Amino acid sequence: MTHPPSDAPRFGVNYTPSQGWFHHWLDFDLDAVRSDLDSIAALGLDHVRVFPLWPLFQPNRTLIRPRAVEQLAALVDAAAERGLDVAVDGLQGHLSSFDFLPAWTRTWHRRNLFTDPDVLDGQAAYLRTLAAALADHPNFLGMTLGNEIDQFSGDPHPDPDRITPHQAESWLLRMLAACEDGAPGRLHLHAAYDAAWYRDAHPFTPAHAARIGAATAVHSWVFNGTAQRYGPESVAAGRHAAYLIELSKAWAEDPRRPVWLQEVGAPAPHIPAGRAAEFTRTTVAAALDCPDLWGITWWCSHDVDRSLADFPELEYSLGLLTNDRQVKPAGRALAEAVAEARTSPVRPAPRSTALVVDLPEEVTERSSCGPGGAYFEAFMRLAADGARPAVVLAARADDPAYLAARGITELVTPDALVTPDEAAAPDRLGTAERPATPPTPPVPGTPYDPGTGQRG
Repeated sequence: MTHPPSDAPRFGVNYTPSQGWFHHWLDFDLDAVRSDLDSIAALGLDHVRVFPLWPLFQPNRTLIRPRAVEQLAALVDAAAERGLDVAVDGLQGHLSSFDFLPAWTRTWHRRNLFTDPDVLDGQAAYLRTLAAALADHPNFLGMTLGNEIDQFSGDPHPDPDRITPHQAESWLLRMLAACEDGAPGRLHLHAAYDAAWYRDAHPFTPAHAARIGAATAVHSWVFNGTAQRYGPESVAAGRHAAYLIELSKAWAEDPRRPVWLQEVGAPAPHIPAGRAAEFTRTTVAAALDCPDLWGITWWCSHDVDRSLADFPELEYSLGLLTNDRQVKPAGRALAEAVAEARTSPVRPAPRSTALVVDLPEEVTERSSCGPGGAYFEAFMRLAADGARPAVVLAARADDPAYLAARGITELVTPDALVTPDEAAAPDRLGTAERPATPPTPPVPGTPYDPGTGQRG
C-alpha cells in the first residue's frame, strides 16, 4: 500500500454502502463493497472507517456471530487490495439518528450500558473478538469503541443510561483495554459527539476525550448552532473543525498528542448544496493548519439511498458520491485538496498565540466553549482577524515548559478581545447574507436540531 509519510495527515472517508446503507450486513455482497471501495480509492483517499451493526454481530450476550466477523474481515481485505487502511467502530450504537442496541440491553432486559457487569462483560468480549479477528491484517488501523456512544449517557437522549464522569472513565478504560488485548499496539480510541466539549454536566468530559486512548477524536458538525447562528459562509462555520481540534489540545497532557478529525461533513440546508465544495475546501485547509493532526475522515462516502425511509433529510445528501458512485462537487473538492496536500505538503507552524480558557481540568460546565458562548466567539474573533489561535487551560498558562513544548509565546484572554463597539456588532463573525434575526439554534451539544430532528 502507498501511504503518506508517517508524520503527514491521513485522508479518508466514513464508509456508507451505496446500497442498503449499514443494513447491508444483513445480506452482505462483497462485490458491491468492492465497487464502493473502488469509487472511494479513486478519490485518492487512504483509509475508510467502517461500522458493523452491534445487534447483528452480537445478537445475544454470549453469541458473537462468526459469519459476521468473517464478513468484516473480508471487507478489510477488499480494502487492502485497493490500498485502503480500515478503522473499525465497535458498538453501533448510534448512526444517523437511529439507535442500534441489542435486545439483551433493552426493554425486558434493560441494563445500563456503562455500568451493568453482564453488559460490560459482553461488550468487552465483542470488542476483543473484533480486534483479534483483524489483528493480523496489515491494513487494520484499530478500533473506535463506538460512534458517539456517549449520547446514550444523558440528555437529550429520550431514554438515557445515566452515569457519572467517574463511571464514564471506568467504562472507557475497560473497553479500550479489551481492544488492546485483541490487537496490541493499534490505534484504539473512543469518539464522542460535541456534547463532550460543549454541553454542561455531560458525563463524558474533555479530559476523557483528550487523555484516554491512542488519539483524540473530534466530530465537527456545523448544524449544532454554528451555521444557524453565524451563517454558512461565516468564519465560524469554516473554522469549526479547526476550533475543535485546537480546543481538544487544551486538555491533552501530551503536547504532541495526535488529533483525528474523525467526522466532518457539509450538511444541507445548513450548508447549501451550491456551497458544499467551497465549505469542504475551507474546512480541510483550516484543519491542515493545525499541528498534530492525525488525519481527516469525511462523512460520508455515498449518499443514503432515497428508497430508505425516515432518515432526517440532510442524511440523504451527505455523500461525496451518489448512490450510483458518481463524484459530487464536494467529492471533487476533497480529492483536489488531498492531491495538493500530497504533492505540496506543508507542515503547519506552531500556533504561537493561545487563547486562555478559564475552566478547570475536570470541567463540568463548558457551554461557553460552544457556538454562541463567550469563549467560542473570542476564538472566532481572533480567527476573523487573521490570527491562528491555539487554546490553553488557565491552569497551564503559568507552565513555561508546557507552553514551550507547544510553541506558545503569547497568551490572550477572551475579556481582552471585547470592546463595547465589538459587543454591539454581532454580525462580525457572520456573513453579509445573514438575516437580521437569526434562527434560534439548538443547544450546543444537542445531537438533533429540535426543529427538524436532524442528525448529530
